[in-house]
Amino acid sequence: MSEQRFAGRVAVVTGAGSGIGQAVAQQLAAEGATVIGCDVDAEGLATTTKLMEEDGHPGTMIVADITVQADVDRIVAALPEQRVDLLANVAGVMDHFLPVTELDDATWDRVLAVNLTGPMRLCRAMLPLMTTRGRGSIVNVASIGGLTGAVAGSAYVSSKHGLVGLTRSIANLYAEDGVRANAVCPGGVQTNIGRSAAPKVPWAYQRLERSFGRVTRMATPAEVSTLVCWLGSDEAINVNGAVVASDGGWTS
Repeated sequence: MSEQRFAGRVAVVTGAGSGIGQAVAQQLAAEGATVIGCDVDAEGLATTTKLMEEDGHPGTMIVADITVQADVDRIVAALPEQRVDLLANVAGVMDHFLPVTELDDATWDRVLAVNLTGPMRLCRAMLPLMTTRGRGSIVNVASIGGLTGAVAGSAYVSSKHGLVGLTRSIANLYAEDGVRANAVCPGGVQTNIGRSAAPKVPWAYQRLERSFGRVTRMATPAEVSTLVCWLGSDEAINVNGAVVASDGGWTS
């Protein structure tokens, strides 16, 4: 494995203000990438900037909301020479474990917007830049909620199943253009996604808890980042359309 797998490459990372996105941004920069990171959390991005500068690998951080097309356009405008080699869609939110009978429209709309529509818009914007050059990689961070209905509420599970489908569609349709698309499905990870994970419906959470017994421990963001970066690198050149669980055996 080369320690500079991304030398001369340009990478876009969403959700770069914390958790997995922050770890991915740091790792890509350390491996030579020019990193464009974005998040709605300005303070989080400031922390990411500080960490990357302390590592000696600064990047460009943009306060942006991927659910807003104008902000997606600003991210594209920030790309050096309109080039992108890797898009890592990491940003995501939870849904308070709401079952469909208790699900309000605002939660449904927000979760689908962040977890599925936003990544679609980033893919839609970046794919033409990749196909023009005949190469590129997209790594979408889904969830084991994209593989099973037993870990979250109806909105989150629907959004992550949709993201897995989006990944496979891109992999199929753009392989001949030199673009790969893969999905990573983490289990429990130590991130601040918990802000939107506080259960609101006790009976639904109690039923979902039955599946939590298979959780051996919470992963660190860096442990998921290694998989994201590998899939985005040329070392995974023959991996396309894969949906890879990183859950410590939760779904085994």
